[in-house]
Formats: sequence, C-alpha cells, structure tokens
Amino acid sequence: MDILALNDVEFRRQRRVILRDVNLTVKQGEKWILFGPNGIGKSSLVAMMSTRGFPSAGTVDILGNRLGKVDVFSYRHRIGLSSAELSRAFPPQEDPLDVVVTALTATTGKWRDSYAQTAYDHARSLMREFGIEYLEGKQMFKLSEGERTRVLICRALMADPDLLILDEPTTGLDLGGRELVLEALGRLGADSRRTVLLVTHRLEEIPEGFDHVAIMGRQGGSEADAHKDAVTGRDPQPGTIIYRGDLLHGFTSQRLSNIFGIPLTVSSTGGRWAAYARR
Repeated sequence: MDILALNDVEFRRQRRVILRDVNLTVKQGEKWILFGPNGIGKSSLVAMMSTRGFPSAGTVDILGNRLGKVDVFSYRHRIGLSSAELSRAFPPQEDPLDVVVTALTATTGKWRDSYAQTAYDHARSLMREFGIEYLEGKQMFKLSEGERTRVLICRALMADPDLLILDEPTTGLDLGGRELVLEALGRLGADSRRTVLLVTHRLEEIPEGFDHVAIMGRQGGSEADAHKDAVTGRDPQPGTIIYRGDLLHGFTSQRLSNIFGIPLTVSSTGGRWAAYARR
C-alpha cells in the first residue's frame, strides 16, 4: 500500500519556483530519510506531506487521500508530525504534557477538551522514554530548543500514527540528548508496522534502521552555484529529488560533493554515517 505518492510536484512562492519535478513513493512500513542542504525545499515538501501545504502543480496522495480533494482534518490525526513550524503553533503557556496529549485530536492547544487518564499515562511514558518527564507542569515558552524538539517527537508518536514525519528531530540537542533521541528513533526503525520519514541535512544524525533515502539537489546546479546566484541577485535553480534508493548507493562521496559543491568524503561505521571536507 502506498502511504505517500508525490507525482510531478512543483511548488512556487512569489513567482519563484522552489521545487520542480518531485516524484516519490513511500510504501507502508518503509523507513525513509529525506536528505538535502538547507534551502533546497525540504520544509515545503514536509508541509505538503503533512497536509499543511499544497503543490502549485502535480499531485500529492497521503494515506489514500488526494491532497486538495479531501478534507484534511478527516485524516490529519493519522499523521504524526514533529517540526519547528508546528512548535510555534502552540500557546506559549501550554503545558508540554498537554502538547503531547492533544495529538489525539490533532489540535494545537488543550482549550476546553478533556482526555482520559490512560491518555495522560501514555504521554508520560513517552516523555520518560525521551528523557523529558521533568517538563510536566512547565510552560512551552520556557523550554530550550532541544526540550521543545523532544516534546514534539513525543506528540508525533502519541496517536500511534500511520505516517510519522520527523523534521530535523535532533535540532537544538547536545551530544547526549542527540544520542538518546537517535537510540529511540533506531527502535522505530526496527518497527516493521510503522511508516517513518525523517528529514535531515546532517549525515551523523541518521539513526540505524532507516534503509531508504530520497536525496535532494538542485536542477542543473549545486549549492555552490546557488550561492553565486544569490550574490548576483538571480534565483537559484529549483530543488528536486535526484536519488531514490538505498543509503549505501545514495550517500556516495561523489554525489554529495556534487550536491554541496565541495569535495567531501563520506563514511559509514556500525550503521551510522558521517562526512567531512577533503583538504
């Protein structure tokens, strides 16, 4: 069963083409990495795949529903999302525990809703797993960036979603916090039932258990070319998916060197990845 299907997707903003010719199919139970440099259009794709944005052209099918043809609120609760943009949607004074629990109704604020004790027990269990049980009773605006990131991951998992989208899930975390999260995400990678899409631009933040990757690059150019375009005032080439497949054949030194416009050496040890510039 196709959980996600993007066909010939294009996205424009203020007459600039951000994405073009994007094609991707994600099947049930698969674990995908969406990888690419900053500014390539990953967040625009995440917005569409989580029903929070729409393509300018092409089609996006999510959980069997054509985006723009079906009321998104009828199936949004089946999508678990963790992203910086979503974290800004909650009231500043919201209790992190309520941020997690309200995933059950796909709302960004508890307001007058009430939830069963079993729901709160499950939320507390998730928060313990990610090392943030001490945040219960605090307020979202007082949390560090890393703490907010982990609250949103717990929220994304709360409703046992059919599709889990994690956008930069280790943002703001120190080394210990990052490894704690990656260990938990590795367990998700071993869950054959769950479909997961993890978005990142850092190879070292890819957990074990993810075996598919969609690599984004620029049509007819690299990040070095995009920087030159910015200096001259020209729009950079649109982003697109230039590779879909397994990680071993995707994360090659030559491919990533071409994307980023600098010579890179890519390595993999014990299921973890890294890259550094060649001198």
